[in-house]
Amino acid sequence: MLKRAFDVAGATVALVALLPLLLAVALLIKLDTPGPVFFRQWRVGRHGRPFRIFKFRTMTVEQPHGAPEITRAGDTRITRTGAWLRRTRVDELPQLIDVLRGTMSLVGPRPEVPRYVAFYPPALRERALAVRPGITDPASLEFIDEATLLARAADPEREYIEVILPAKLRRAAAYAERASLASDLALLWRTLRVLLTKVR
Repeated sequence: MLKRAFDVAGATVALVALLPLLLAVALLIKLDTPGPVFFRQWRVGRHGRPFRIFKFRTMTVEQPHGAPEITRAGDTRITRTGAWLRRTRVDELPQLIDVLRGTMSLVGPRPEVPRYVAFYPPALRERALAVRPGITDPASLEFIDEATLLARAADPEREYIEVILPAKLRRAAAYAERASLASDLALLWRTLRVLLTKVR
């Protein structure tokens, strides 16, 4: 109950404070390329329940047939505005809406698309999905340059499934077992410091 109250209060304050930035970003997206402001995608939430996540759209609307669900640095589908949004992680801010809706938390394992959740080992799957997914978590900071790592791989999707995903999943399970309000506050502070560094 305390974590949920913290999530609601934090998301509400953040949305109000960031409203001018959110409106400016929405305008930039509309001026940059045709299409909606938000990107909605199915993700797997707490206890395996699917939900549609909110993100600012960073790619062109028209996607090639069979396009991968992972994105690497230099992906030609990324728009000019989208490249900046991804670098600064501003594209993730609309997930504050998901926090208010109760499908996400400020801190928790990042929600994965169903295709990759299918690769979760049963034991780790149960532990990682025991809590609400979050906007940030330890794995998010460790793999903040994930797109660059994938760009260097000969087979990006195989690299993600066999190397990055298992590492992120282990950290997600560890977070779910030891999470506390104090650790969440510390992680939010670390995330803010990292993002401010990337903006500069």
